[in-house]
Amino acid sequence: MTIASHLVELRRKHEVLSEMVEQAQRSPSTDALQIAEMKKQKLRIKEEIARLS
Repeated sequence: MTIASHLVELRRKHEVLSEMVEQAQRSPSTDALQIAEMKKQKLRIKEEIARLS
């Protein structure tokens, strides 16, 4: 896997997580810990993208 294709995949994962977080925040039944974990995953992915760029 090239760095460029890896970056594309990371950006896609980041976008999917963003959508999941937004959806979870709109749903009153979602656990705050789940939302926090998804946000941490997003941050890790964002840091990885920055490191590779």
